[in-house]
Amino acid sequence: MIKSSWNGSSSTALASRSPTATLVSPLPVPPPASELPFHRNLNVHLICPDCREDPPHLVENFSDGDMVCESCGLVLGARIVDTRSEWRTFANDDQGSDDPSRVGEPVNPLLDGGQLGTTISFLSNNSSASRELNRAQNKSSQDKRDQHLHAAYAKISSMCDRYHLPRVVQDTAKDIYKKVEDHRALKGKSTESIEAAAIFIACRQANVARSFKEIGLLTSVPKKELGRVFKIIDAILQEGGQMGGAVSAVTAAESDYQSVGTSAEDLMNRFCSHLGLSSQVSSGAQLIARRVTKEGILAGRSPISIAAATIYMAAGLFGEAQSASKIAERAGVSDGTIKTSYKFLWEARDKLIDPQWLESGRASLAGLPKAQ
Repeated sequence: MIKSSWNGSSSTALASRSPTATLVSPLPVPPPASELPFHRNLNVHLICPDCREDPPHLVENFSDGDMVCESCGLVLGARIVDTRSEWRTFANDDQGSDDPSRVGEPVNPLLDGGQLGTTISFLSNNSSASRELNRAQNKSSQDKRDQHLHAAYAKISSMCDRYHLPRVVQDTAKDIYKKVEDHRALKGKSTESIEAAAIFIACRQANVARSFKEIGLLTSVPKKELGRVFKIIDAILQEGGQMGGAVSAVTAAESDYQSVGTSAEDLMNRFCSHLGLSSQVSSGAQLIARRVTKEGILAGRSPISIAAATIYMAAGLFGEAQSASKIAERAGVSDGTIKTSYKFLWEARDKLIDPQWLESGRASLAGLPKAQ
């Protein structure tokens, strides 16, 4: 291939020499930017054609929908669409029942449907016709399932507030309850047992573990019934694969559901706080519980029994001895269970007690209760 210039004579001569010669024209050179006429290109850059300030001082007049140059007052655009968010809600009492919100409340993912229904309220004259119209509209439009969900959510919130549980536990428990209701696998089970199991699982997910007995006392659901419902819900959530997270900042993004168990370390701080023990005893009991689990000394026993026996040992070791009956009252187990578990801890005390505690003088073996 022979490239030729754009001169006619030389191009003809070169083309005649070779039958396969091809004329290739160069790309056109654009004129300089200074010679181009002014045109408005909002996708690139918008400046005022009069004052030509760069950067421009442009303001949007939302009341008129105009784009105006602040320096010279030239109107650069008209009928501009206001793209600001309209998700505004104000109390009706502030502006004489004049609510400027034009979009309503956001969709609640915990309820069914799109929540786009219309509600007819009483008229100001409180006439019989308005009351009848309101009553007829309520009978025809209100969803009984949403009413049931509202009642369940209110009860979950009440129980969580009574037990001083964080807001994330409430939101997670409501989300779990909604998923279980959608699955329809717990027909015949009482609503109270489902709510209690949802709160129990939510506590585990939020790392504020509570025992079956504590949740049972809170909700008045028997421990055995709570355990049965918990196993069913846990299987449903594992089968579903994902827990929702559309209700709070902590649960806003969906995350894989994983069944979380309760360990003795999770219960230690709360039990020690209820007993008025120092942070030194709490941290020491956690270390002992970690070693108990690692060595398998109390394998097969419940986390509550392990936590109670460990606190019984750590409190005496650090000079803040507590009776077995007092610890049993706070932990929710019998003092006989604590003493039986403590026998195994006493026999393995050399593996559980950190030698640095004894060397520093913070702990003493003389304060340990005798195994009975």
